[in-house]
Amino acid sequence: MAEPGTIFLGKGEAPQSLKLSVANRHGLIAGATGTGKTATLRVLAEGFSRAGVPCFVADIKGDLAGLCQPAEVKPFITERLQKIGVTDWKPEAHPVVFWDLFGELGHPLRATVSEMGPTLLARMLGLNDTQEGVLNIVFRVADEQGLLLLDLKDLRAMLVNVGENADKYTMQFGNIAPASVGAIQRSLLTLENQGGDAFFGEPALKLSDLLIADDKGRGAIHVLAAEKLFGSPMLYATFLLWMLAELYEQMPEVGDLDKPRFVFFFDEAHLLFDDTPKALVDQVEQVVRLIRSKGVGVYFITQSPLDIPDDVLGQLGNKVQHALRAFTPKDRKSVKAVADNFRENPKFSASDAVQELAVGEALVSTLDTKGIPSIVDRVLIAPPSCRMGSITPDERAAVMAQSPLKGAYDETVDRESAYEILMGRARAATGGSTASSAPSGPAPARRSWGTGGAAPQGSEPQAQRRSTSYPMPETSRPAPAPRASNRQTIGEAVAKSAARSVTSAIGGSIGRALVRGVLGSLLKR
Repeated sequence: MAEPGTIFLGKGEAPQSLKLSVANRHGLIAGATGTGKTATLRVLAEGFSRAGVPCFVADIKGDLAGLCQPAEVKPFITERLQKIGVTDWKPEAHPVVFWDLFGELGHPLRATVSEMGPTLLARMLGLNDTQEGVLNIVFRVADEQGLLLLDLKDLRAMLVNVGENADKYTMQFGNIAPASVGAIQRSLLTLENQGGDAFFGEPALKLSDLLIADDKGRGAIHVLAAEKLFGSPMLYATFLLWMLAELYEQMPEVGDLDKPRFVFFFDEAHLLFDDTPKALVDQVEQVVRLIRSKGVGVYFITQSPLDIPDDVLGQLGNKVQHALRAFTPKDRKSVKAVADNFRENPKFSASDAVQELAVGEALVSTLDTKGIPSIVDRVLIAPPSCRMGSITPDERAAVMAQSPLKGAYDETVDRESAYEILMGRARAATGGSTASSAPSGPAPARRSWGTGGAAPQGSEPQAQRRSTSYPMPETSRPAPAPRASNRQTIGEAVAKSAARSVTSAIGGSIGRALVRGVLGSLLKR
């Protein structure tokens, strides 16, 4: 039913589709609980995948995992297809890669403490301005001494070091109160108790591993198991914000393309903006506005458009609005906001229609090729071709066994970093051994798609192995080489790539050319 270069959404007065050429102008999927938002998300993810566009989704309820299994043909699906006039629909499984911060339901998804940076880490820990200032000092001292901050034990060791030498650093960087150091340590303990320590470490996620497709050219759908993660809303929101910042920083400028290079779905988007400082919201708006030129589309999923700040909402050109219920004054305000955000259709009132929509119906407005919003239409959304529900442990295990990233992230690497070096100094000061307690070890083996066998170490360059087993999408480009930046945080700009590749022997001598944490640096502009 979909025309070339489009994703078919459903049918109202006329068939409605999302044009891939403007899909990087971002979008919104909104509606009350149980009105069909997740089904619409599935339809979009499937459409992007078929077009060769990889995407990332967070699976909060456990039912998006069904993207890896074909749909079961049921009477309501057949009836829906007849109503919208679709004759070429068929059940289909899609190429899914499972991720899990805790490493239980997918590949472990990690970042280093250095990559997260002090600004986002402070938000994750709920620190006040004074405590965030101390955290910035800790990062600065680590930079100057060439101490890599990879996991939380590195950060704890640096906090102890800075606290014990506060008199030495106070004249250079400002006051370092023991109470602030203690507060940060307590916040780290809370984060660890929530399982957040599993997120920090190596091997860290390489964004190039997200830009992959299967042997049919379908873009990978990366599904983050977030049922457990969602129990820590701040960790969930900050992690997704970090991913958005990484995409913004690392993706090259590509201008307008026939289709996006990558699409990022931000479910429960209100968590990103709850209790968020105005300065950070402003920078989120700036990133959303600028990241489209890098070929990245961002789609927010939430219950009400009012959950999204106006400046961010104004950047979302493609809108799918499911039903809202106007039971309270706040609800009625949401209904009015919905109507005001659509281009008026003279045939019906958007404010009335949004309260009357059935499950699976939505008000839809998408951009045309010139970037002009279409007149709002009342649309019956097409059913997804995947399973609309969860999967069994055996089905998940089968998908994991066929994963093109099997073995790349599954084993933790704990090489020499701040903790080991500081412990070595302490032992030397007391006459103990200075030998490192954490050798780096070999890199994880990479495996080909579907073979289950490990590729011999050094047998083939990583980029070549990836292209033969799970090739890059047609529009993908090689990851850009590190490039110099004049943006800086409170401390020196730190080389993000050094944290992943430099050995302890030369760690302090590598020039720090890249920034740490794009949002952190933007805030200091």
